[in-house]
Amino acid sequence: MTRLNLVLLVAVLVSALYLIRTQYESRRLTTELDKATSEARRLETDSERLQVEKRAQATPLRVEKLAKEQLQMRSASPAITQYVSLKAASAAGGGAQ
Repeated sequence: MTRLNLVLLVAVLVSALYLIRTQYESRRLTTELDKATSEARRLETDSERLQVEKRAQATPLRVEKLAKEQLQMRSASPAITQYVSLKAASAAGGGAQ
């Protein structure tokens, strides 16, 4: 009878240790899941913010402003537009041959 009691005691202790280990692993995985979820939420927020910034950077008014300021470009107007006629272009091309 004592041998059976000893076997049952060992079985209960092993079972208790396994339960403790399983609970610990469960808590650890839950913590990792929470961290991953918060990181995903943060990355999603950053992505949305960057999309808004991207749209703000690509507005036609901003592009035109940068073209004028940094590239010293100016808008096309009839006063600065040079027109090339087809006759003048063929005469210039034919004389060069």
